[in-house]
Amino acid sequence: MVRSDRMIRSATLADKKIWDSRVAHPLQSWSWGEFRQKTHVDVVRRLCEQPHADVSCWQLTFHRIPHTPWVIGYFPKGPLPTKEMLDDLTHIGKQKRAIYIQFEPDVTVNSRTSIIHHQFLRPSHHPLFPKYSFILDLTKSEDALMSAMSQKTRYNIRLAQKHGVEVKEDNSSAAFSAYLRLTKQTTGRQKFFAHSLEYHRYMWETLRTSGIARLFTATYKKNILAAWILFVWNDTLYYPYGASSREHREVMAPNLLLWETARWGKRAGLSHYDLWGALGFTPDPSDPWYGFHKFKEGYSPQLVEFVGSYDLVINPTLYPLYTAVDSLRWFILGLTR
Repeated sequence: MVRSDRMIRSATLADKKIWDSRVAHPLQSWSWGEFRQKTHVDVVRRLCEQPHADVSCWQLTFHRIPHTPWVIGYFPKGPLPTKEMLDDLTHIGKQKRAIYIQFEPDVTVNSRTSIIHHQFLRPSHHPLFPKYSFILDLTKSEDALMSAMSQKTRYNIRLAQKHGVEVKEDNSSAAFSAYLRLTKQTTGRQKFFAHSLEYHRYMWETLRTSGIARLFTATYKKNILAAWILFVWNDTLYYPYGASSREHREVMAPNLLLWETARWGKRAGLSHYDLWGALGFTPDPSDPWYGFHKFKEGYSPQLVEFVGSYDLVINPTLYPLYTAVDSLRWFILGLTR
């Protein structure tokens, strides 16, 4: 779509270098799009050029609804949508036969940010990303980070050190096999809905090759008790994927793993450690994720709030029907936990 002073077009492979210099989050990286294409997802990359201004880029995926001609669009961790962007994506959504496109911008709430008012943009019926995240400030000294932690977290770190738990970066195929094994154990144990092992393999293969993904392990007596895949993008370390063993929980391997990866991020010159999700300012102790929230909270990171999740409705006729069926599906799945 074209205006007199700017042009939005599809990105090509020739744009890859400038693309990665412009996007702010690893889920908007060119490599993330390549990974999603390997999982047979339709990836759309759009690039906005304008005179005397930086190029802006955004990437989204379209997912087919089984046994129908319709699709759902998903736009994670991009910029705050503008009217021009929404108009462009409405046009694409109609071409793709999308019912709606879900936006989850990588934009925190402050006095200057607000979602644009648009006739067909509304709060999402089922957010995928948490509205909150914990972010650790890696510019602080190790002593300052340690002293800010809860007493229990400091104790658990020292307990793991006393037991001889070893944390290291290990990008070997053996370590990744251990990560897959622990991932299967963790999802089965905690009964949450997770990606397939094939998803993890394609993700690791693509993002490791591009230098975004790193694998860290915590080992006790030659047994890998925890394995995390972390992303490095710009000045930030991200913790999107982690798995742990039920064995030897008394040695507190995950506590040392988070601390040592934070130290690794500091040595790498990174400024922030995004712990990828939190429950909010008043967490519910009955929430299944409460224990994980408290684990992260023990490191005294900053709790940040994002602007949230929004649906751009492309097909106003089918949208209410789809959202009703989808909400029922999630309710039923919740009963099976």
